Amino acid sequence: MKMRRCVYINDDNLAQDLYCDNRISNRKYTIWNFLPKNLWEQFSRLMNQYFLLIACLQLWPLITPVNPVSTWGPLIFIFAVSATKEACDDYNRYISDKKANEKEVWIVRQGIKKLIQAQDIKVGNIVWLRENDEAPCDLVLLGTADPLGTCYVETAALDGETDLKTRVIPSACMGMDFELLHKIKGVIECPSPDKDIRRCDANMRLFPPFIDNDVCPLTIKNTILQSCYLRNTEWACGVAVYTGNETKLGMSRGVPEPKLTAVDAMIDRLTGAIFVFQIVVVIVLGIAGNVWKDTEARQQWYVQYPTEGPWYELLVIPLRFELLCSIMIPISIKVSLDLVKSLYAKFIDWDDKMVDLETGTRSHATNTAISEDLGQVEYILTDKTGTLTENKMVFRRCCISGSCYGNETGDALTDEKMLNAVSSGSPDVMQFLKVMAICNTVIPVKSSSGAISYKAQSQDEEALVRAAAQLLMVFENKSGNIVDINFNSSLIQYEVLDILEFTSDRKRMSIVLKDCQSGKILLMSKGADESILPYARAGQQIRTFAEAVEQYAQLGLRTLCLAWRELGDDEYQEWASMFNEANSTLVDREWRVAEVCQRLEHGFDILGVAAIEDRLQDGVPETIETLRKAGINFWMLTGDKQSTAIQIALSCNFVSPEPKGQLLIINGKTEDEVCRNLERVLLTMRIADAEPKDIAFVVDGWALEIALKHYSKAFTELAVLSRTAICCRVTPSQKAQLVELLKSCDYRTLAIGDGGNDVRMIQQADIGVGISGREGLQAARAADYSIGKFRFLKRLILVHGRYSYNRTAFLSQYSFYKSLLICFIQIFFSFISGISGTSLFNSVSLMAYNVFYTSVPVLVHVLDKDLGEKTVMQHPQILFYCQAGRLLNPSTFAGWFGRSLFHAIVVFGITIHSYALEKSEMEEVSMVALSGCIWLQAFVVAIETNSFTVLQHLAIWGNLVAFYVINWIVSALPSSGMYTIMFRLCRQPSYWCTIIYFR
Repeated sequence: MKMRRCVYINDDNLAQDLYCDNRISNRKYTIWNFLPKNLWEQFSRLMNQYFLLIACLQLWPLITPVNPVSTWGPLIFIFAVSATKEACDDYNRYISDKKANEKEVWIVRQGIKKLIQAQDIKVGNIVWLRENDEAPCDLVLLGTADPLGTCYVETAALDGETDLKTRVIPSACMGMDFELLHKIKGVIECPSPDKDIRRCDANMRLFPPFIDNDVCPLTIKNTILQSCYLRNTEWACGVAVYTGNETKLGMSRGVPEPKLTAVDAMIDRLTGAIFVFQIVVVIVLGIAGNVWKDTEARQQWYVQYPTEGPWYELLVIPLRFELLCSIMIPISIKVSLDLVKSLYAKFIDWDDKMVDLETGTRSHATNTAISEDLGQVEYILTDKTGTLTENKMVFRRCCISGSCYGNETGDALTDEKMLNAVSSGSPDVMQFLKVMAICNTVIPVKSSSGAISYKAQSQDEEALVRAAAQLLMVFENKSGNIVDINFNSSLIQYEVLDILEFTSDRKRMSIVLKDCQSGKILLMSKGADESILPYARAGQQIRTFAEAVEQYAQLGLRTLCLAWRELGDDEYQEWASMFNEANSTLVDREWRVAEVCQRLEHGFDILGVAAIEDRLQDGVPETIETLRKAGINFWMLTGDKQSTAIQIALSCNFVSPEPKGQLLIINGKTEDEVCRNLERVLLTMRIADAEPKDIAFVVDGWALEIALKHYSKAFTELAVLSRTAICCRVTPSQKAQLVELLKSCDYRTLAIGDGGNDVRMIQQADIGVGISGREGLQAARAADYSIGKFRFLKRLILVHGRYSYNRTAFLSQYSFYKSLLICFIQIFFSFISGISGTSLFNSVSLMAYNVFYTSVPVLVHVLDKDLGEKTVMQHPQILFYCQAGRLLNPSTFAGWFGRSLFHAIVVFGITIHSYALEKSEMEEVSMVALSGCIWLQAFVVAIETNSFTVLQHLAIWGNLVAFYVINWIVSALPSSGMYTIMFRLCRQPSYWCTIIYFR
């Protein structure tokens, strides 16, 4: 059972101190805990712990081969960069919170309206809103300017839906005047805070003298949630039930789990391999060093080793080599990757070719850390309505009492048979149009000129209401519970008694009405064919309607069945009491309400079938065809019926028509049926696996549930064998299950959708893409990437995904290469320095090597394009290399490892040769070797970079200039003794230019 809270209305002495105030805080840190908390978070990473250990060991003078600043400097710099970024982000959150907390709002205290800051609102306070005000917390409505207790709210900031929604005051508050609302007292019993913005199961009791102690049930229709705006209503007031971070919006906030890309996983494995190699090198050199010390070193008079050392003497040389070899793992790789990935995300934001010109919507990367995964996508799971289609519903055809309209013209609204039936007042047609016009949650809005527009949460409902209006059945006004229908200048009024809302389980929506003229009570319903036709009254023939549904589905039209029946007064009263009781429960309210609805929704008089067209978006077939050529498999997951989904799939190039393609159906209501169908499809798939034939399987939600529960192994095998799947009548949870199934098979998945029912699927996938569509911004806000149209997915994957993968693959391996290069030189030097763990390079040079000398060449590669964008789009097969991970794997890394080893041998050989010829000082030898490393960095970047721009030239060769300038300054110091070094350094290019031929 859920925990409950009791909210005492307008009572400053009760309960307000039991709950938090309305202060919003999205901050991660405070001034006092920032440093320790941030350091704790940074050192929770294994790699950072490793570098901290190395830095601490370097504080031990006996074992450190270099000044500790060579490690502490880069470590502090990198941590400072990360901490600064975190501090800036947190400061921006603080400013946003401060603005919201200090906003002034009106509340009632001791019967008097006061203006206070939003952060001072307490649970139980009565808050007053004026038109266009934003709700500062979650409110239960008590009164509005409308005499019938309705108001309109915009919830776009909460769920992304731009259409206005109706909110009503509880029945217990009906009729209260302005003055009484200042003095109202009562208690609201509601669940503990949760993040479900679709539900609010609560009860309210008002204290005498306002009303008796009868319980009044509350639903989400009686609330205004935080961040919603009051529209088209002069004022409204409500009691604060959830405040601060306990509001539904506050509970919904949170940092999603970080996603690990395939490249990041490979880098982690390579880092582990390098660490193991490093330990082996340290052990070998440590043992060799101790042996040399005990044999050769003690015989040399100038070494002067003591005869007896401390107990840890054997560890000194191995620890020196550990510190010397620690540079094998580049300390800067994490910051470098984070920086370039942020740039990849900005490239997506700045791409003018991914702007929806119709709405001006730009593509946006919310997650800046997974761009390279776009280039390795293997499965795309897509919604249908609003994602592949425009979600602009147009009423096309209908079948009423066995007569079909619109078959000849393709448009029932212009069909002469339909127009004649309307003008003659055919009873069946009239009733059909009434259900179209009334059975919905549409809000009619009349402009000053008298024109009526409709605000609807569902595009299906808006299409039906508009079609009914074109056929003279105009939904004219909704005032409280009274609905006005104007037919041919004749006003018809109904009183709405109850609304049985649509759910994904019931798949239908019903409304209970009372005819204001005759007093009859009517039930009107609309929904999917399987949720309406089986509940027809006994004796009614439904074959014609079933055939019409199938015919329309074959044309790719969406179908809705419309029905009604008359209710007796006694039947309704008995049912209404059960319905109110179910609505009053705080435990399993949704399940109990559905059970009670089932008691009423039967014995329907089926009126007919409405068919709605939802056209494909521009470029959808071409996009899918191109991405399939790139080796990407497609699964369509839709809540629509099977035949409609199949037709859309054929139109979208999901699967080829016969004989090139073949569809295999998996249906069934029982385990045995599903098992037989699954085995049959699997057998066909295995046989056809070696054939080029395009085979797809189709499964409905019922069979899918059985397959996932009882035959998961067989269904998983089917998922691996199939390139294409069409899953119909699936629920949001089933969509997420299918994503998880493919991920368990080690496939990189991308999920794309546009509605709230796609959010779970999008969050579950490796990459989530949301479309900013007519169903709102819920999917776009929950996704890693948002785009305006489905066709932009092609460019997102082929251009941005592929470039990001190529660049990240180079950057990560290059970072290891440059660290291994200088580390190998140190190791080679140890063989001519008594295997003592002495460093060839001084501390400043080692620190500058990573921070200054080799940083820019790494970062400029983010501009590289191995192939032009046009070439990539025309030849999508190029993506195969990325999907297979051909540019970053143990084999390619071995190549970079060998390159670093070879280059180290060449640099060290030339350096020692120069030393032998000219008897240089060790400082000179060190600088010559460092110069060679930096020249090689520039040449390797030049080789690997394909589109070499002027900017890249300046960046790469600018590092060399920086190196020489720094050393020139050093050489100018009188005490440096380096006057002769610069001449030799400037002569080095003649050496290094030849090395390019030995790559």
